[in-house]
Amino acid sequence: MDKFTTSQPRQSTLNSKWKQEEKKKVCRKIGRFMYSKCLPFNIVNDPYWFPMIDAVANFGPGFKPPSMHELRTWILKEEVNDLSIIMEDHKKFWKQYGCSIMSDGWTDGKSRCLINFLVNSPAGTWFMKSIDASDTIKNGELMFKYLDEVVEEIGEENVVQVITDNASNYVNVGMRLMEKMSRLRWTPCASHCIDLMLEDIGKLNVHATTLSRARQVVKFIYGHTWVLSLMRTFTKNHELIHPAITRFATAFLTLQSLYKQKQTLIAMFSSEKWCSSTWAKKVEGVKTRSTVLFDPNFWPHVVFCIKTTVPLVSVLREVDS
Repeated sequence: MDKFTTSQPRQSTLNSKWKQEEKKKVCRKIGRFMYSKCLPFNIVNDPYWFPMIDAVANFGPGFKPPSMHELRTWILKEEVNDLSIIMEDHKKFWKQYGCSIMSDGWTDGKSRCLINFLVNSPAGTWFMKSIDASDTIKNGELMFKYLDEVVEEIGEENVVQVITDNASNYVNVGMRLMEKMSRLRWTPCASHCIDLMLEDIGKLNVHATTLSRARQVVKFIYGHTWVLSLMRTFTKNHELIHPAITRFATAFLTLQSLYKQKQTLIAMFSSEKWCSSTWAKKVEGVKTRSTVLFDPNFWPHVVFCIKTTVPLVSVLREVDS
């Protein structure tokens, strides 16, 4: 009978509008939760986001979310059990195809030196464990002990290679592992080796001088709020890359970003707004302006440094991702 009533199209339109309004309310509540906890926007790209939303929607009205107690008790235990089942699947690949152990050291926000141990196979990469090695990172004996324990845990017959960075203590550890286990091979990390190459290249006269001047320019701009604001008006909010302390590749990426903004930086330091500012009369400002505008070697040397390192930086970007 609904097909022959004149109110049906009107009713469906009203339902559609009501649905849109309800969806807006739901989206705003989700947004409000994320904003209140400062959650990153890309959290919605997580593979578990849509299954969670679908499960809540399919349950329907009356759903009560889990309490904090439930999240840290039975829910957590069941997730751990599920991961244990997935790990068993990975172990089957380790036995069938062999695997690589990857050791990755990093420093957290509390200045602790942590080492992650991961296992890679055709099934993917599996996180094994993480240890705090702040007081032992330079101790080759203990590093050997950590890696030896991981190899034993996985099974010596399943391990094809151990991958670490190229620091001297890791080199010694790798040699000792190969002496103890004849089937195993130690492999230095490709990205770390390339980074060390860039460090050595950065010590050459032209590179060292150019990198030092580039750092001074970037440091001056980002060290003063007014100058940074002026730069952003000229570069249309494009930023310069800051050189990092631990990764030497970023120093050369800084040169690339600096050269990309060459014309805008020249325009900025030549502008009336800059010339009439107090910074134009200060020693730092005069020195930086002189480097950008009047140094005949600065920009040609920047180009030279980029051209001589871009193959290594390109490869590093590939292997490090």
